[in-house]
Order: sequence, then structure tokens, then C-alpha cells
Amino acid sequence: MKLCWSAGSACVNGLQLSWEQAGPQDGEPMLLVMGLGGQLIHWPDALCERLVLRGFRLIRFDNRDAGLSGDADRGIAANLPRDWLLSRFGRPAQANYSLHDMADDAVGLLDALGITRAHLVGVSMGGMISQIVAARYPERVLSLSSIMSSTNDPRLPAARFDVLWRMAGIGPRPRTREDVIRRSTAMLRRVGSPGYPTPLDYRVRLVGRAYDRAFRPAGHARQVHAIVATGSIEPLLPKIVAPTQVVHGLADPLLRPACGQRSARLIRGAKLELIPGMGHDFALPLMPRWAELISANAARAA
Repeated sequence: MKLCWSAGSACVNGLQLSWEQAGPQDGEPMLLVMGLGGQLIHWPDALCERLVLRGFRLIRFDNRDAGLSGDADRGIAANLPRDWLLSRFGRPAQANYSLHDMADDAVGLLDALGITRAHLVGVSMGGMISQIVAARYPERVLSLSSIMSSTNDPRLPAARFDVLWRMAGIGPRPRTREDVIRRSTAMLRRVGSPGYPTPLDYRVRLVGRAYDRAFRPAGHARQVHAIVATGSIEPLLPKIVAPTQVVHGLADPLLRPACGQRSARLIRGAKLELIPGMGHDFALPLMPRWAELISANAARAA
């Protein structure tokens, strides 16, 4: 099945957000919220096609500072090592924006598209954004699926050291398209799913496509700063009333399994699916399972 995506741009909170949608116009809306530095094209066809076949109207979009969406630089320089240390001690840091602003973007996009209520599916940082939306705007959320995400609490286990080292950007920065592909695919190998490997040629093509569409390292850094500056979202989670499915990999070296377990523990009635061999990526062999879990959770909204 080849999906036909219609595309558009909406002015939301003073920024242009790029979006695409596919599926029946009268289907139940499902908003896909991407993770750190990701673009809407990073949602795998293998997942999107299955969700459309189940009758959902899919909407995917570029977060602020990513893809073709607007630049959210407010002139606040990031000192990530300092602000990360502040966050570990529960002290707020000043940033250009927070995950709460990104949650407002998601709701604003629904408004722009005339959608009153939607199912939310968020991955990684997008899962945190989706949890905030479900807590602060319960009347807008039919169901919530939070995948390989977290409560962003500083007391949770840190990422594996080699992953943290790579995330910190130690060493020379990539200058060319080939450098970016080499570095990005190496990082994906580190965080990827050992039990469900994704072919290298697929990753190379996708990283290259994303580079050609929009290479925005400064925006990526601002998104990292937003995560750090937001701090724990745990006080919000007991307010979530939407049916919730938490999915997490037991082999996730970036956001450890305890991160997903914590979300599931704090969200009333949440279901938790822990998957052996799953890391922190869109493992293509797992897309049918993800689609089934998301669809079954959405059915609980009825």
C-alpha cells in the first residue's frame, strides 16, 4: 500500500509548522508527535500504512526547530553541561522554549486543522510532549500512546555512558553530507534494537533524505535544551485520563526501561508493554506490533 500524503503549513504560536496527513478524511484523527531532532519523514511507512488501513486519519508534523517548521531561536544561548547539572538538582534553566511550548504547538496544530479531539502517538521526546498534552488538555485527547519515552525526571537512570558521550557531540562536528550520514548511522547502531536490527542501507537512505530536506543542528541543540530546561513532568501525569499505552524496549540504552515504567506507574490505568530486544529506534520488524498496540489502545477510547 502506497500512502498519498497531502501537505500544508499552519501558523501556530507565531511559528509555521509543516504537516502532512493521510487516510480517510472522516477517520478518527491520530496525531503523530516526533522525537528529538526528527522530521515527519522519520515515521516509517511500515507503521503509517498499517494505521491508515485501520481507518485512522494520520497527521504527522515537524516540531518547531526541525524539518520545514519555523525557527524558534529567541536569542538564549545554551550551556548544556551547566543546565544539565542544574536539572539534576531540580533547578530550572532558562531556554528558548520548553516542552510545554511544544505541547501547545501540538494543540495549536489541531486547532488549525479543525480537529476537536485526536489520538496521540508520541515517540521519545514526542512521548513527553504527548503526555503533557494529555495532562493539560484532557478534553482534546482520545487516547495516548507513549513509546520509548520518559517522565524526564532527573532521578531516573541516565543513558549508557557511550551514548551520553555521543549525544554530547564530543569531537569534530560533521561538515559534509557524508560525515552526517556516517555519524548518524553510527549513533543509530548504538541506540538501535539488538533484537530487531534495521538494515544499514535503509538507515543511510533515510538519513540522507533527512539531510537533503533540512539539516538543522542549531535547532536540534535548542530541542535538547528544551528537554533539559523543562525538568520533571511527573506532577502532571496523574491528571491524564485518556486510555494510555506505554511501550518501551528492555534494551533501550538512551531512555532506560525505568523511564517508561515510571510513566506507566503514574498514569492511571496505563498499560505497559516491555519488549525484549527493543532499543531506541523505529525497528522495522516491530512496526506491526506497534500498530497493533496503538490501535488496540485507541479502541479503548470507545
